[in-house]
Amino acid sequence: MERRGVVHIGLPELSEEQLIEIGELAQKVIIKHVFDSLNRSDVKDIEVTARINRDETLDLEIEVYLEVPVFVRVDVDSLVNEALEKAYEAVEKKLKTLAIKN
Repeated sequence: MERRGVVHIGLPELSEEQLIEIGELAQKVIIKHVFDSLNRSDVKDIEVTARINRDETLDLEIEVYLEVPVFVRVDVDSLVNEALEKAYEAVEKKLKTLAIKN
C-alpha cells in the first residue's frame, strides 16, 4: 500500500538559510509523525521532498511518498495527510516566529 501527498505553502520573502531551515523543519515533522505512528519495520519506503518554487509567489512544496507492506494495518492516506497537516502547522508557527523577529 502506498500514498503520495503534496501540500503547497505560500512563503514570504526569506533568506536562503531560512528557506532551507523551513524545508528541513517540514521534513523532520513528517518523518517524526510517521515513525511515531508506525514501527520502522512497518515502513517499506518513505520519501519526503521539500522544494522551493520561485514563480510569481514563493512556495514550499512538500511531497510525501510512503509505502508499507500490505499486512500493516494502517490507513496510509490518513497518516500522510496528518503528517502533512502537522508539517504545515510547524512551518506556519516558524514563519510567525520569523515575522516577529523581523
